[in-house]
Amino acid sequence: MTGDIEQTAEHTTAKLGIEFCGEWFYPVPGTVYSIGRDADLVIDTNPYLHRRLLEVESAQDLWWLANTGKSISVALATADGAYQAMLGPGTRVPLVFPELLVMFTAGSYTYEFTIRNDAARFTGRELPADDATDGGTTIGAVPLTISQKQLLVALCEPILRGGMMGSSQIPSSAAAAQRLGWPLTTFNRKLDNVCDKFDREGVQGLRGGGGKLATNRRARLVEHAILSRLVTAADLPLLDEDAGDR
Repeated sequence: MTGDIEQTAEHTTAKLGIEFCGEWFYPVPGTVYSIGRDADLVIDTNPYLHRRLLEVESAQDLWWLANTGKSISVALATADGAYQAMLGPGTRVPLVFPELLVMFTAGSYTYEFTIRNDAARFTGRELPADDATDGGTTIGAVPLTISQKQLLVALCEPILRGGMMGSSQIPSSAAAAQRLGWPLTTFNRKLDNVCDKFDREGVQGLRGGGGKLATNRRARLVEHAILSRLVTAADLPLLDEDAGDR
């Protein structure tokens, strides 16, 4: 699934590296490095993925990440979730943090990779040891019932079990409802409530125009939950609890 990139000694001395599926790729200053379905870094052959979704290049003494796609928005976050941004088509951001998590969805698959910048201008927060595994570092956390958190864990389960290893298929509503032992109508009602709750808190992408919930809300919800550390692998036992609406 990765691109056929020759990693020369020159590449390994570059200040910026991209980790995808356990492999490292190093854009060269002065060139444009593309990421997508038919690019320098091949993410997947998924036909829903743009041929060139993202580009990395150095300019104005900074590294930049640009979204060159037409319809896919890309979620960005620091490892502690303190900084988050949505990179829409036609926009770009400077890569100023030492480490940035990148997530996007094409069709039914969500993809993740990490960008590490040795020349970062900013530093992130140190994660306290007791917060590193319980999701306690969530910034601006929205209160959730146990069943609402179970819903998030069910949707994020493939990513939580896979450990951000490149790509994961988002469960359908029917599959997630079955995993929790809920009727599909119950799952959809709770999904509506969770999306409404986060939409009121300003999370983008959970509603369409005219108050209609976006069709890709599950994908956006997964991205937000993972990058905000609302759910972590430590929450997986919730899937086996009969929490009801406590």
